[in-house]
Amino acid sequence: MGTDRFRELLSSPSYRTRLLASLSLGWATLQTARFLLPPLLPRIQADLGLSAGAVGVALTGFGLVYAVVQYPAGVASDRLSRPSVLLPGFLVLLAAIALLGLSVAPAVFVVAVLLLGVGKGLYASPSRALVSEWYADRRGRALGIYSAGTDLGGIAGAALAVVVLATPGWRLAFLPVLVVLALVTVLYAAWNREPYRFGRVPIAVGATAGRVLATTEQRERLVAFSLFYFAVGGIANFYPTLLVTVRGLPEGLASASFALLFLVGLVVKPSAGAASDRFPRLLVSVVGLLVAAGGLALVLVGPGLAGLAAGTVLMALGYKVQFPIADAVVLEAAPEDDVGGDLGAARGAFLGANALGPGVVGLLAEVSGYALAFWLLAATFVASAVLLGRQYLRS
Repeated sequence: MGTDRFRELLSSPSYRTRLLASLSLGWATLQTARFLLPPLLPRIQADLGLSAGAVGVALTGFGLVYAVVQYPAGVASDRLSRPSVLLPGFLVLLAAIALLGLSVAPAVFVVAVLLLGVGKGLYASPSRALVSEWYADRRGRALGIYSAGTDLGGIAGAALAVVVLATPGWRLAFLPVLVVLALVTVLYAAWNREPYRFGRVPIAVGATAGRVLATTEQRERLVAFSLFYFAVGGIANFYPTLLVTVRGLPEGLASASFALLFLVGLVVKPSAGAASDRFPRLLVSVVGLLVAAGGLALVLVGPGLAGLAAGTVLMALGYKVQFPIADAVVLEAAPEDDVGGDLGAARGAFLGANALGPGVVGLLAEVSGYALAFWLLAATFVASAVLLGRQYLRS
């Protein structure tokens, strides 16, 4: 897009608002599909004859594909245009969700899950880079609104699963998600005014790594936020199990406590992003990480349901703060022409660490129990806070 045309669009609040709304709703919708899977898995396994191991391999593959696609998608969006990657991402997601609803054999389900990872990878970095460009003056708040789509998707997925599980089937659960995402795709395509360009894109891994790891500060931030994502990977997959096995909660109450994490995130992320625009981002991040560690400790040892509820809210309040800040910190350090690629590379590292979290927690829980595993996650929050706090004090 020509510079004059870009500035003209950038100065239009209505265009920016429509863009942010369509991308945020797209993210929330694809996350709804993602969070539909866990509650439906027992029924899917029984219907398709999938073993627990096969499901585990499929979900691990989803996480790895999602992480790997981040970088080339980001680079392509830098060299071509953001819409040139986003629109194919929408189309791949539509195909994946349709295929999930049409799964009649294990192989079809596995392909659909992997395709969902590809589509999500194509969508994640270019959409964040685009939001960052349009809202450079309020980057934290805009990314907070966008990333709150994860929590909205988590709530919607849980609610939709409750409705569907009251019926004999499970495939129809994906139909409303498919319809909403198709509508968002049409709206984005209709509202977008940036060009579509297609062609071969060189992937300069060495140059990107040199930029992302250029300074001690950047390397420390990458490690710090990777530690954070590692902890979140453990919490997101095993928090209800912790509440059932360690705190003795019924499964229904444990699920409600898990949903509380999403409700808190829906409120906190935009506010946290706005706070990081006003105050130093690293300071806001450090405070959040310490609050998360304290909340998790309260979950583990707090008295009764009141202590457990307070700990859950505090933990969510602290760790949900980090998502818009982590993206904003990477985006601000990247050169203007390489924003998507640098963000994709950094997010690939974050998501790789995130994928390790469940494995480590599961292995440690087998040896020493879930309580010790979650104390390790609390310590990981503190270690991340120490790294970022040291940087803040040096700045």
